[in-house]
Amino acid sequence: MERRRLGSSGLTVTDICMGTMTFGCQCDEKLSFEIMDRAYDAGIDFYDAAEMYPVPPAVETYGVTEEIVGRWLKTKPRESVIISTKVTGPGHGWFVPPVRHGHTTLDRFQIVNAVEGSLQRLQTDYIDLYQTHWPDHFMCYEDVLETLTTLIKQGKVRVAGCSNETCWGLMKSLWTAEQHGLCRYDTVQNNFSLINRRCESELAQVCRREQVSLLPYSPLGGGVLTGKYANDYPVGARFSMYRTGGERQQGILQRFLNDRTRETIECLKHIADDLGVTLTALAVAWSRQHDFVASTIIGATSVEQLDESLAAKELILDAETMNRIDEIDERIPNPLKEDGLRRL
Repeated sequence: MERRRLGSSGLTVTDICMGTMTFGCQCDEKLSFEIMDRAYDAGIDFYDAAEMYPVPPAVETYGVTEEIVGRWLKTKPRESVIISTKVTGPGHGWFVPPVRHGHTTLDRFQIVNAVEGSLQRLQTDYIDLYQTHWPDHFMCYEDVLETLTTLIKQGKVRVAGCSNETCWGLMKSLWTAEQHGLCRYDTVQNNFSLINRRCESELAQVCRREQVSLLPYSPLGGGVLTGKYANDYPVGARFSMYRTGGERQQGILQRFLNDRTRETIECLKHIADDLGVTLTALAVAWSRQHDFVASTIIGATSVEQLDESLAAKELILDAETMNRIDEIDERIPNPLKEDGLRRL
């Protein structure tokens, strides 16, 4: 497994990151520990959480994922694990943390409140990478970066990053940091996969030219790229749960599962079969091969699922395979239905 630098910071991580958003919902604590132990034994040192996890978020489960990760973290040498987590931010109306009393703006009070809560739940005195989970384009970027700069100087945060951010928002933050001598975002965590390749255009150029690392989440397209939704909705799977969820969850389901994504996956399956690998391994390997990607975030609801993703850690796709994948994208560009939130 390779190690890559996060932006222009001094922090390096494994090029596969263990995502934890299923811990506390689809995975109980025992299973969560088993998954993290397997990832750790496989060499992964990077673990990504958020104060609002598990997903789908709910008031009664707010912070549970961080609590599980915190108890697991106590079983390992702290310096051997890179922990990232996030302050919720606006969330576009999806979820308001109960401790915010209805407020989700990214201001000094909210960020400091969130950091202290995460430190307590994670049972640690510092967070390696701290990210704004959702952008607030009505906020004062200087205030946000000043707060993050103070937290870095206090030793509570090592590196700052953002998530679900637009090209404009990322460039605005970098300009503000440069103008005012504040910490910069060294990472951006956005949705990026074989069925959502938007990051390869403008955002990739920002990352390359401004030394910002992309941390792709959902490289399996919410599990769609495993092929498990080809004929049915498996019991316990995320989109199976979303079928009976609220309007927001129904919208996400319809975005990821449609005729065009299914056609794309059928074409990709032929490539995977020719290589003698699973769709899962193909999708994770493809994400890892982008020069602007530092670490690809994988998720799992079982050790067996994790092992499928780990099969990609030594898999290198040759030029012919990459060209075949590109031909599918040219035929079926951007198959995810647009929901108005991720035009990234």
